Amino acid sequence: MRRPTSKMTVLTKALAAIALMAASTNAAGQVGDPIPIPDPNTVRPSQDPTRTHNGLAMAPPMGWNSWNRFACDINEELIRKTADSIVTSGMKDAGYEYVVIDDCWHGSRDANGFITADPVKFPSGIKALADYIHAKGLKFGIYSDAGRKTCGGRPGSQGYEFQDALQYARWGVDYLKYDWCNTGVRNAEEAYALMSDALRATGRPIVFSLCEWGDNQPWLWAQRIGNLWRTTGDITDKWAGKHGHSWGLTNIIDMHEPLWPYAKPGNWNDPDMLEVGNPGLTETENRSHFSLWALMAAPLIAGNDVANMDAATRSILLNKEVIAVDQDRLGVQGRRVRDDGDSEVWVKPLANGGRAIVLFNRAKTPARIAFGNEELNFPATLRAKVRDLWAHRDLGSWKGSYSATVAPHGVVMLRLDP
Repeated sequence: MRRPTSKMTVLTKALAAIALMAASTNAAGQVGDPIPIPDPNTVRPSQDPTRTHNGLAMAPPMGWNSWNRFACDINEELIRKTADSIVTSGMKDAGYEYVVIDDCWHGSRDANGFITADPVKFPSGIKALADYIHAKGLKFGIYSDAGRKTCGGRPGSQGYEFQDALQYARWGVDYLKYDWCNTGVRNAEEAYALMSDALRATGRPIVFSLCEWGDNQPWLWAQRIGNLWRTTGDITDKWAGKHGHSWGLTNIIDMHEPLWPYAKPGNWNDPDMLEVGNPGLTETENRSHFSLWALMAAPLIAGNDVANMDAATRSILLNKEVIAVDQDRLGVQGRRVRDDGDSEVWVKPLANGGRAIVLFNRAKTPARIAFGNEELNFPATLRAKVRDLWAHRDLGSWKGSYSATVAPHGVVMLRLDP
């Protein structure tokens, strides 16, 4: 096993990479001023007073990622076809903008240490693929890992952070998902701060997605390092339970919900990518999945086969009324306000003073679920209009309470606007 990179080695490589940037032509634009790397013996990156937020992802990111449906079975034809379908299906108009290649795109490093693309899977190269996606009016994302190797065994970024960031900027990358496999004894905060600094040093705005599964509680330290951080292990398209290294939908929800105080514009708790449209969930369960991700202000990163999705999947992913709840500019993560066993009430405050509500039935039989002003923190005299976001119809004026019969594993999602 290779020993962890020393602090002096990291600094030496960082300075060398910055010098290389100054001498390089960056197709993405001019390189910004290098960001100093704080000495971890004197100050933690999260406590460094000179570190500021990058100003990106002020609403939860929306897009598509290759992993949930295709894993390592990817190539440039698939990614181009998916980008085409995001446009023609209406997903782009609904707000999905990032097309992210996950693991297994990597080839080897060249003689100078720069990462290259797999020449069989991506014969035209990553820059050509990014240009194609940008020409569609979309943004391009890529994947790497803070370890020596990625989870799929491809070259990781440990020891090459500044070189990899420079390569991404040259290619036109807009979003980086950064994983946590094969990291040995690395400190997560230091590792992610180093890549954050490398991305900023390129001068290109790149959304930074931390994917260390919540093991190191990134919600406590990542606010000025990245834009979103995973709160749980991997999701899978199952209703409940642990399946290998992955978790079912309801387990992810329960692990994620208590972290609601840490979300805000530019910083999002990430319960992992969407499984909507993948075979393990029913249409009703997919609707529940999408509703709760929206209520929790989660990134909406689709993970299905967009080019071949059916009408039911399209109707869920393109529900603009539900998407508007997720993208609400107040940026508050909704939470569970009542738990009656299998019957739950969830509420999210909205920028206009209204509320989004999800009535969630975990049971295998229908349930009658009710809520009132006390769950909403509404004054008794407040007047509001009620709308069902899946039926797409107005339900009249708010009268202080409401109840509905909710299907097994289903939701009723409402919006109350003063």
